[in-house]
Amino acid sequence: MAVPLSVLIDSANTLLRPGEFQDYAPNGLQVEGRESVSLLVSGVTASLALVDAAIEVGADAILVHHGYFWRGEDPCIVGMKGRRIRRLLQHDISLLAYHLPLDAHPTLGNNAQLAKQIGLSIKGGLQPLADFPIGNHGELAEALPAQEFAQHVSQVLGRDVLLEAVGNKAVKRVAWCSGGAQSYLSQAANLGVDCFLTGEVSEQTIHEARELGVHFIAAGHHATERYGAPAVAQHIARELGVEHRFIDIDNPA
Repeated sequence: MAVPLSVLIDSANTLLRPGEFQDYAPNGLQVEGRESVSLLVSGVTASLALVDAAIEVGADAILVHHGYFWRGEDPCIVGMKGRRIRRLLQHDISLLAYHLPLDAHPTLGNNAQLAKQIGLSIKGGLQPLADFPIGNHGELAEALPAQEFAQHVSQVLGRDVLLEAVGNKAVKRVAWCSGGAQSYLSQAANLGVDCFLTGEVSEQTIHEARELGVHFIAAGHHATERYGAPAVAQHIARELGVEHRFIDIDNPA
């Protein structure tokens, strides 16, 4: 079954509410392709490898977390950006990208889906007063030693994680935010959690974790954001009656 591209866009925008966010890139349709969609491909980042894989399977549209046209970058469509966009246009494939809206969706977003994978119950947002918090806090069913919790996360995500264990306290209360959210560590500490989990780490993060008394885990930007796009795309595809495929382009970062 095929649906008009406009219907797909409306469905995604209704679900993710991009107008509610001040973001670093445009959310929604970034590259316009053919007028109808029967196969929707999802992925994390609109790299050339993902575009080529989508072409290979006959995709009509791609939905990703990391698209194009980021704030502060060269706006000219040349070089790497030119090659990616040219490939989409040559094959008449649309690109939809949702950054913060896809992080924040309460059930299908990156953080909600990461919690589901790890086994965390969501108790609230990382920014408690925000209407659409980026990140969450919650609990494990039972407390675990920090090393054991880190090993569990590593097994679930299929990659080694970095753990900065601070003291001997067990991990029960956890705050998390997918991607590059190491700067949210202080917000997490203010919530009284035992551990903060995100994708990336900076040099100063380790000192902050030690001084704040919070275990810190960096589990990979790509690894922590691998679940939101396919969950959203699958939901939309099922709602509209189109086919969906998730294509994971491995990235160790």
